[in-house]
Amino acid sequence: FESLKIRFEPSVRMSWHSMYKSSKFRHVYGKAGSREQCYEGIPITHSVHDNHFCAVNPKFLAVVTESAGGGAFLVIPLHKPGRIDPHHPKVCGHQGSVMDIKWSPFMDNIIASSSEDCTVRIWQIPDGGLRRNMTEALMILIGHSRRAGLIEWHPTCSGILLSAGHDCKILIWNLEEGVAVKMIDSHPDVILCMSFNTDGSLLATSCKDKKLRIIDPRSGKVLREADCKSSRVNRVVFLGNLKRVLTTGVSRWNTRQIALWDQEDLCAPITEEEIDGLSGVLFPFYDADTHMLYLAGKGDGNIRYYEVSAEKPFLQFLMEFRSPAPQKGLGVMAKRGVDVSECEIFRFYKLVTLKGLVEPISMIVPRRSETYQEDIFPMTAGTESALSAAEWLSGIDRGPLLISLKEAYKRPNPAGLRASKWDRRTVKGIDLLENLTPNTDKEVCVRACVTVFFFFYVNEQSLSGSPSCASLQQLLSHLVSVLGQHVI
Repeated sequence: FESLKIRFEPSVRMSWHSMYKSSKFRHVYGKAGSREQCYEGIPITHSVHDNHFCAVNPKFLAVVTESAGGGAFLVIPLHKPGRIDPHHPKVCGHQGSVMDIKWSPFMDNIIASSSEDCTVRIWQIPDGGLRRNMTEALMILIGHSRRAGLIEWHPTCSGILLSAGHDCKILIWNLEEGVAVKMIDSHPDVILCMSFNTDGSLLATSCKDKKLRIIDPRSGKVLREADCKSSRVNRVVFLGNLKRVLTTGVSRWNTRQIALWDQEDLCAPITEEEIDGLSGVLFPFYDADTHMLYLAGKGDGNIRYYEVSAEKPFLQFLMEFRSPAPQKGLGVMAKRGVDVSECEIFRFYKLVTLKGLVEPISMIVPRRSETYQEDIFPMTAGTESALSAAEWLSGIDRGPLLISLKEAYKRPNPAGLRASKWDRRTVKGIDLLENLTPNTDKEVCVRACVTVFFFFYVNEQSLSGSPSCASLQQLLSHLVSVLGQHVI
């Protein structure tokens, strides 16, 4: 057989290309807050308007509530979870139901609200929270002829606020002077959603006429327009600096879908993906720091999340957080309010109407390092405004002023990782809690007695196979006598 030399050469050279790229966010998981971290007893609004009805920042949680004779919303200090008093003070200055609320991204005590009474109001919340009902607003903005359904803060200018009403108009308000400086009248039907790009130079809108528009907010000119005849666009969001726009809506087969668009060319979407056949509106949330996209449907109990990239595959599905309780709406914590030491990269506040509950849901990267994770916490937008209202109106654009979250990092406490001092665990005669410092002489005595008991128990078991009842009873009676003399 030595003369036979057989060579096997593959006719096609094969190379392995994984369809999944490596990602540090591939194992991100959702963690629902414990009961002690939830807010209970909140009369969440029963409005059928497709909005979040919840806003949160590092100081306060605001929730739109049911109320008679006008609209109201609760403002709760974030560090005071638990059951809320039924007579807790409310912000109740509107004459109609509150349709939208948004905290200022620059001042944690300033919140804007829009209502069916056609007005937009600016409120200033005291540092400690409300002690009595608040009816006097800091500013009342009157300009819409029909109910004001949406509000949106400018991302880099603290003095600019946008509002959209059912009169099909968008008003740009200069809060430094308290006047409307521009009216955008480019929509023939009700505006469903608004989204600024990173520096606030462009505005994306979705409308009931099934069209997606990219608008110059200062001039009001429609720069680009997509006619989505085969589908209905409900929500739109800019994807940071990727020059992409993502929309959620319903396809021609009545299935929920998402579509990714190039903001410079809206002739056709870059990619489309069908999600499911449910009917609730699909809300998109984008984290520009991690390039992660979260999808949460109204009435669903789950939250899907993807990683977005500028190259194929543009949308990479990561995982799904599931919960049996349906969500009415979701509030999102600013990045400067997440728990950096726990590797928390995103946090939702979920409204559960049936239980009158607001439940925090943390998205966490599983890591055990005790140092600051700079790769998952890059520089992020801070609370300082990049320019004034007059500068922005004159045509100046600036990106957000960035800050580091490293100062908020707290080194994990090793003592917090140990078991409770009453949770005794003994392995081969070694006390797992031997490093805990006893607080009193009684605790020293109890610890010594229990250690002696387990020591004799283990030795008896190793010698005789199973300890006799008589020996155990004798040891226990001796321990009781010792405890009676030295502890009681």
